[in-house]
Amino acid sequence: MVLVPNLSGLTQNADTAWIKDFIRNPRKVIDKNDPRASEIFAKYNTYMPSFGMLSNMELDQTIAYLHTFKKIPETITPDSKLTLIEDPIKDKIPPSKVVCDLQLLTQLPPSAKDLPLARINKLDCEQKTQRLFIADLRGKLYDIAQVTPLVFLDLAEVRPKFIDNPGLGTGFGSFAFHPDFKENGLFYTTHSELPGSGIADFDYEDSIRVTLQWVLTEWQATNPMARAFEGTSREILRIDFLTSLHGMQEIAFNPTVSKGHLDYRKLYVAIGDGGSVENGFPHLSFHNAKRVWSSILRIDPTGRNSRNGQYGIPDDNPYKQDIKNDQVGEIWAHGFRNPNRLTWDREGRMLATDIGARQIEEVNLILPGLFYGWPIREGTFLLDHTGILGKVYALPDNDSIAGVTYPVIQFDHDEGQAITGGYAYYGNEIPELFGKYVFGDISADRLFFSDLEQMKLGKQAPIYEWKISLAGEQTTFKKLCDNCGRIELRLGSDCQDRLYVFTKSNGKIYQLLGLAK
Repeated sequence: MVLVPNLSGLTQNADTAWIKDFIRNPRKVIDKNDPRASEIFAKYNTYMPSFGMLSNMELDQTIAYLHTFKKIPETITPDSKLTLIEDPIKDKIPPSKVVCDLQLLTQLPPSAKDLPLARINKLDCEQKTQRLFIADLRGKLYDIAQVTPLVFLDLAEVRPKFIDNPGLGTGFGSFAFHPDFKENGLFYTTHSELPGSGIADFDYEDSIRVTLQWVLTEWQATNPMARAFEGTSREILRIDFLTSLHGMQEIAFNPTVSKGHLDYRKLYVAIGDGGSVENGFPHLSFHNAKRVWSSILRIDPTGRNSRNGQYGIPDDNPYKQDIKNDQVGEIWAHGFRNPNRLTWDREGRMLATDIGARQIEEVNLILPGLFYGWPIREGTFLLDHTGILGKVYALPDNDSIAGVTYPVIQFDHDEGQAITGGYAYYGNEIPELFGKYVFGDISADRLFFSDLEQMKLGKQAPIYEWKISLAGEQTTFKKLCDNCGRIELRLGSDCQDRLYVFTKSNGKIYQLLGLAK
């Protein structure tokens, strides 16, 4: 990763003539032992390219653009005075006595000839028909309600610009069925396409590359009960992304509300930072609710008062009234690196997993209008978003001015590398997990739970580990996914709160039956 200086506030601290000289020929300014230029060179140890070909008008336009990025307060930017934390969370996650039996539910057909044979990613149900669906990132949505998988929709077939390369999170990101799907046949998907495949509704400066676009689509089935989709579709939203990382990988409706509630029929769209922070463009994800990246959006998919006229922005969204101040009215909450999954507990509280960078994995309790830290925080630690993301620091004494809402669950990379899940469990099969938030780690071959009653803003709930068994013998996902390479663990839930686990790359889906005997 190439480190680049943070230029926010530059025009407030350096005169215009110095900035122009440095842009035209930075080596010349550095070689003159200019104090500011020498300090920059000492920190980054590289010369910025010269832009001597720029006219005065072009330089004035560049400086005017830089002036739009106000200075980040020094109090929330790591510096040499702050305390480096070598081991963020010293306590280890203790084991519980919970060991759950698995049973193979079904095997999806391979979507490739070479490993990984499948890229199954999300399992969810349609509330009124109780049907169970699972998506493969390579483009297929399967109906597995009757155990035998049938292709309900093939995005790769009907969307010729669909891409699932270079892997990672690209492809078929997520799906969600409208609460009235049984009556109106509406459901929604997200997928990635090549850059320039369409006009983006949210883009950024044309000097910054676009690697792909994520697209939110509405589908309307002619017969909602049919096991293979036939019907129409329309594009709702398209967003440019810097890299193939951390895209539009989750959409969901609140399943705990009914007609008449303000949240009924509102679609939540989780947007990652697109890899912007790691790749030197943290301003694309910065904490001002003026850009969609690093946010959870809330829209009315059947409304029409958005800028593109394809969806609605609910009146009770926290930034709806601040659109004149350049804040995005679609945003419900912001400050996430990769909000990978959304779920709700019985109290109607939304919980979001957020996959971290180098140190901390977290679960956040989502409330409207709150800022959840990225890219100036990772978990309950301060992060240098302009420098080395592998380091975290102790929070400053005046931390409250940053306005960060901290996670209700967190663990560090001594325990795992990328959080997966989770689900608020209220099923009958496993009493020991009732009322618990069940989650895991994508690559560490581990499953965890925390008590939902202990999840409150301002504190972190304890985490416990649980195990699995198959045919009476305790096992691991590494054993179950022999020759899969990376474990790629995922969880899912159906409409009766039954839990499922699967490893993304071998296509096998297991149902949790209960406690091991």
